Amino acid sequence: QVQLVESGGGLVQPGGSLTLSCAASGFTFSTYPMTWYRQGPGKERELVAAISNGGVSTNYAESVKGRFTISRDNAKNTVYLRMNSLKPEDTAVYYCNRGWLRPPGFKFSSWGQGTQVNVSS
Repeated sequence: QVQLVESGGGLVQPGGSLTLSCAASGFTFSTYPMTWYRQGPGKERELVAAISNGGVSTNYAESVKGRFTISRDNAKNTVYLRMNSLKPEDTAVYYCNRGWLRPPGFKFSSWGQGTQVNVSS
C-alpha cells in the first residue's frame, strides 16, 4: 500500500525559507519520479516541481522557478522541497505523489495528508 507522509510546513515570514520532506513507502521509491503539488485556499491543486527517479532531471512551475529546489534521497525513500524567498501566494497545503508531472486530477492510488505552509508577516 502506497503511503506518503509530508512534513516540514509551518508559518514563515515573506522572504523566509522552509524545507519540506515527503517520506514514501509501499513501492520501490527509486524507480519512480516524484512530484510536489500544492493547493492554496480556494484554489485548485497545482503542480509545483518534479524530479526523475535518479534525481538528474527536474522541472518547476514558472511561479516557483529560481526559488524552490526539489531533491531526493533514494536511500531514505524521501523527496524534499527547499523553498526560498517565500511569498504570501505560496501559502498552501503541499503534497507529494509518484510520477512525472502527472496532472493533479490523475487517479492516484492515494494522497498523503499534506503539510501546511503559511507565508505571512
